[in-house]
Amino acid sequence: MPIHRRSAILALAASIVLMPALALAQAQEWPQAKPITYVVPFTPGGSTDIVGRTIANKLQESLKQAVVVENKPGQAGGIGASFVAKAPADGYTLFGGTISTHAINASLYKNLSYDPVKDFEPVALVATLPNVLIINPNLGVNSVADLVALLKKDPSKRMFASSGAGTSTHLAGELFGDMIGVKLTHVPYKGTPPALTDVAAGQVTFMFDQMTAALPLAKAGRLKLLAVTTGKRVALAPELPTMIEAGIAGFEMSSWQAIYAPKGTPKAIVQRLNTEIVKALKQPDVKAKLTDQLGMEIVGSTPEELAAHMAREIPRWAALVKKSGATPD
Repeated sequence: MPIHRRSAILALAASIVLMPALALAQAQEWPQAKPITYVVPFTPGGSTDIVGRTIANKLQESLKQAVVVENKPGQAGGIGASFVAKAPADGYTLFGGTISTHAINASLYKNLSYDPVKDFEPVALVATLPNVLIINPNLGVNSVADLVALLKKDPSKRMFASSGAGTSTHLAGELFGDMIGVKLTHVPYKGTPPALTDVAAGQVTFMFDQMTAALPLAKAGRLKLLAVTTGKRVALAPELPTMIEAGIAGFEMSSWQAIYAPKGTPKAIVQRLNTEIVKALKQPDVKAKLTDQLGMEIVGSTPEELAAHMAREIPRWAALVKKSGATPD
């Protein structure tokens, strides 16, 4: 064998042997080198932002390193996801993933700029949370049945908002229209707060969204909540019926929040992050905020459990996208 070829083979073998050692060394140094960036792919004020800032604060305390939250909204979270997918896999970039970024988008967008499975390391499933049917309180509507009757009677009221094209809130509206036999007009926004503002102002008739941001506005009388989309009533608002109880048979949807790192992030770092996140989720102040105030059901999964959850959710939402005929436009 020629000397130069033998040398190349030996060099390659040496690099393969050294790779785990380098990854370990990198994990041991982390997170001392620089601040960690936590990317939230939606606007400030929504549930993903609240979860992100809550977790970032706790990680900052436990890791003794700054954790900076950056909002990168757009494309149902796809802009932020694409950014993180291309980030260095060194543990210094985290992503606040959702049902949209890591389940729905996979089937909704034909040319998605990232792969939810191949481009990310699952870290932890943080929580699940109910969506709620929200209307303007001045509609003269007091139930889901009333809303259905209004939509069937008045074409000018057939507009619904969402926190972005392709989000679970968008698909919930599309599915609702399909199930009641009414062609609705979708009005997408770049996040939950501006969408809720326009529902409260009467610019659009209704929307589905997570209870997180809607409940305070409902308590202030600016919005009215009609039903939750989960299979059972929720403790935060037990007076609200489920969509099934309200007469929309088979209507059941839940959103979720998770944390990811770029693919190739050292396993030791992923495991350390998981440990600290799960520990944070067990702290009383975090539980009070996410569960008591926001109506979330805390999960705190392992990375493997999050991967398995995605494996179930991606095909489930693909079927819903096909059934509803939803598009990102």
